[in-house]
Amino acid sequence: MDGSGRIVVQKYGGTSVADPERLRQVAERVARTVADGWQVVVVVSAMGRTTDQLLALAREVSPSPPRRELDMLVSTGERVSMALLAMALDRLGIEAISFTGSQSGILTNDRHSGARIIEVRPVRIQDELARGKVVIVAGFQGMSYKREITTLGRGGSDTTAVALAAALGADHCEICSDVDGVYSADPRVVPEARRLESIGYDAMQELAEHGAKVLHAQAVEWARRSGIVLHAVATRDPPKAVTPGSAGTRIGPETGRDGQPGEPGGGEARVVAVTGSRRLVRARVGGAAVPALLSLLAEEGVALRRLHIDAAGCEAIFAPDDLPDLPRLLAALEARFPGCAVDEGRGEVAVIGAGVGARPGLVARALAAASAAGAAGCECEAAPMRLSLHLDATLVDTVTGAVHRALLGDP
Repeated sequence: MDGSGRIVVQKYGGTSVADPERLRQVAERVARTVADGWQVVVVVSAMGRTTDQLLALAREVSPSPPRRELDMLVSTGERVSMALLAMALDRLGIEAISFTGSQSGILTNDRHSGARIIEVRPVRIQDELARGKVVIVAGFQGMSYKREITTLGRGGSDTTAVALAAALGADHCEICSDVDGVYSADPRVVPEARRLESIGYDAMQELAEHGAKVLHAQAVEWARRSGIVLHAVATRDPPKAVTPGSAGTRIGPETGRDGQPGEPGGGEARVVAVTGSRRLVRARVGGAAVPALLSLLAEEGVALRRLHIDAAGCEAIFAPDDLPDLPRLLAALEARFPGCAVDEGRGEVAVIGAGVGARPGLVARALAAASAAGAAGCECEAAPMRLSLHLDATLVDTVTGAVHRALLGDP
């Protein structure tokens, strides 16, 4: 397939650019796409565990570093990757140029360590594409309207790629990692999990928000809003732009396959996947403290997994991996709410699919499987696209496998 000058955006995760050899492999993959006639924009994450190492280094210097300085520090990781990939492409005879998020025209709000993209002005990228160059962009970062360097939080490189694809009118966006698509469960936890050929935006967003690591929820939100089709593929596989029929998972408008809404008039619910989160935090406060708790969580940029308010008080559950500074939040909870009960050992198993939370029979089967796996009496929460079981973190993997077998069976 000849791209005939159309644009494709390819995003490569940290494992794909973890060392010089993998960077060379990525460069060869990009070169294949160029040779097929495509204009290519590449978004890269930091190499391997670089971001975690930088965060650990910061906390050796200060137990609670200022968020602005954290952004200045961790944004350097992607800059290393982008420059090295440009060098690797140059060695292959491919003209390439690397840009930071701010140079790429990615404008964000002014929230450090968890900014959201508000606009993309890709003028420099378009100019360099017109000159026949591959443009490499540092993912995970942008510039606020105050001209400050900001970062987008965990998984932010996915969002960078999708936002650029939308702004450039790209044909599609490839999310390249060491995983060859979206599975019906984490195959490391559930060996019988199967790769999905396609999944709709709604189901993918639920998966991303409830534990699946393949794609960031904000990226799916951008893709749905702008109509960009995503392909989750393995870096080792041929580029979709070159070999459309190669392996991977298509994420886009509902196509009548995985992720399709159930039939109207009471049709059977459609289970797409089961996902688990092993590390959640639950905070409980009394009724009078509810407004103050919600205010604190908003200040810290907490994305809630669950919120339950009744006459006795409030229970909030959230994922600490999404936060720039969990110790600071826990200290603030202890200081502001002396009676606050915090449990850092919570977990969730979520069943994703259209109508799953509205079918009592399906809920009963999921609860029976969870009980047989040792999670009798777990808390249950139903929504149109999701059924969530809240339980002890130590049971998540076992219950994920049991629920997957009960609802999706063996391949």
